[in-house]
Amino acid sequence: MALIRDWARQEKPTQTGRRGSKPYLTEIDPSSPFPAAGPSATPSSSSSSSSSFFFFVDAHVKQAYTSMASTSSISLHSLPKLTLRASGRSRVPELRFFGVPCSGHRARGGLRARPGPPSQDEPRFLRYGGLVIVAASASRSGRSRRTYREGSSLAAAAPVKQVASFAVPAGVFVVVTFVLWKLVEKLMMPKRGTPSKIENKSPTQGMKWSFAAGTNLLSNLNAKIERQSNLKINEFAKELRSFSSVDMSGRNFGDEGLFFLAESLGYNQTAEEVSFAANGITAAGIKAFDGVLQSNIVLKTLDVSGNPIGDEGVKSLCDVLVNNTGIQKLLLNSTDLGDEGAKAIAELLKKNSTLRILELNNNMIDYSGFTSLAGALLENNTIRNLHLNNNYGGALGANALGKGLEGNKSLRELHLHGNSIGDEGARALMSGLSSHKGKLALLDIGNNSISSKGASHAAEYIKKSKSLLWLNLYMNDIGDEGAEKIADALKDNRSLTTIDLGGNNIRAKGAAAISRVLKDNSVITTLEIGYNPIGPDGAQALAEVLKFHGNIKTLKLGWCQIGAKGAESIADMLRYNTTISVLDLRANGLRDEGAVCLARSLKVVNEALTSLDLGFNEIRDDGAFAIAQALKTNEDVAVAALNLASNLFTKFGQSALTDARDHVFEMSEKEINIFF
Repeated sequence: MALIRDWARQEKPTQTGRRGSKPYLTEIDPSSPFPAAGPSATPSSSSSSSSSFFFFVDAHVKQAYTSMASTSSISLHSLPKLTLRASGRSRVPELRFFGVPCSGHRARGGLRARPGPPSQDEPRFLRYGGLVIVAASASRSGRSRRTYREGSSLAAAAPVKQVASFAVPAGVFVVVTFVLWKLVEKLMMPKRGTPSKIENKSPTQGMKWSFAAGTNLLSNLNAKIERQSNLKINEFAKELRSFSSVDMSGRNFGDEGLFFLAESLGYNQTAEEVSFAANGITAAGIKAFDGVLQSNIVLKTLDVSGNPIGDEGVKSLCDVLVNNTGIQKLLLNSTDLGDEGAKAIAELLKKNSTLRILELNNNMIDYSGFTSLAGALLENNTIRNLHLNNNYGGALGANALGKGLEGNKSLRELHLHGNSIGDEGARALMSGLSSHKGKLALLDIGNNSISSKGASHAAEYIKKSKSLLWLNLYMNDIGDEGAEKIADALKDNRSLTTIDLGGNNIRAKGAAAISRVLKDNSVITTLEIGYNPIGPDGAQALAEVLKFHGNIKTLKLGWCQIGAKGAESIADMLRYNTTISVLDLRANGLRDEGAVCLARSLKVVNEALTSLDLGFNEIRDDGAFAIAQALKTNEDVAVAALNLASNLFTKFGQSALTDARDHVFEMSEKEINIFF
């Protein structure tokens, strides 16, 4: 334990009993061991007026110093020194901490000092932090004590004030922010209503649905979104029970949502057409139809296109539809369907006798799948429309279908657009169709790399067919030679009403061959030869024939490079033609000259033309003014739709056309839709 070595220097009191002007000092050195109790130094003990100091240390201070001396490796001489100084004019002792006066403040502790005769009767003590210093004096007449308490130093009080000045505003800010946040939360959060029975009924605990971009909601999303999802799913269920045709495509409710909605289809007596297209449904979600579609005999159309159900999902659906007697139209476009799924569908066609329309466009069916479907066509006598556009059938797939069609009597429409069957596939397919015992009405073999050689095979079938109404050879490469062969076949055909030869590199020669056929053919009503560079000569050849002959109602000549000269020929034809109601002249470089020519023909009464498309023709304000004037002049104009989009006229041209439209409406109450 540290020693307290104290010494005192004082003067004898005066006659009045007061000390002299010289101060007395008591120095405490913490580096010395403390005495247990009692006097430590007595300069003069013979007289009662001599000063003496007694020091004692309380137990807790003694323990602290003992611990510090025993555990710390720092020299105790580095600890601060406490100096007790009594001024000459005052009895109040002065406490110094490293030389800093601490008067007027309290210090706490257990170090007490008793002064001798120089002090008065009042006891006094000083406190500094955890240290208490008590000075006591005894007079001749008796003993009394005066206690002086000193608090913390001014240096210690300053940091406290700084902390308080920061902590109080921060606390107030936190409290106010918390109160405002709770208030806003209470106002913004809607009151939770009583959940409906359907809302409480979910297929799996904790399931939620999202109806925006994305699929299922995560379990940690807030309750507001959950309520909105439940409300949406309930609305969908009500639609299924209320309307005969329900379109739920693109709502992204996923497998879980389908499980919930499928329950509304069971024993449903209202919905006849339902679309679940593009909803993120997988093979697992298709199982929701199990036990539902078997009992539904009202539903006629089911669309699950745009869902990645794959072969497994198709197999599950086919297992369900085997016993279904209601669905007549099944759409499985863009479902990642492959050969295995095609085989499952083929087995379904062999057993199901109610399915009429099957769409399998934009899938991955190869010739193996085509072969399976062809085998099903031999046994199925109820399928009417088969859509296999944009698959990978190739020549082998077309060959297999040709053989399957030979024994089929029910098929009416065959869509094979974009299967790269080529000339050889066209030959095999046309051979099978020629032996087809049924009445095929529509054949789509566009975009299949067919050349003039393949066109000759198609021409042979056209000559023999008495049921074909619609033929699509769009985006092949038959050229003028192929066009001439098709034209020769049309001379003997009296059933074909619509023919699409667009994008086949047909020029003026091929256009002239087709136009000659139209002179004696009154069956064809729709002719598409757009995207062919027939030029002004090809346009003139067509115009000369159609001026007084043919029965063409829809003529499409977009992207044919006819220019202003070709527009002049078409305008002259419109003066006399009484059959054409839809005319497409997009992207032909007509400019103002061509627009002016067509405007002159609009001034003449033409009761047939109702739709005119002049988009992408570089028409400026002069052409717009001419067309506007023609519309104002002819109050009996029959045009109801005029497309002038993607041209070069300014707001003045638009204003002129708008005024003409309003004028026609005021004069004849006929409304013209002008698209800019």
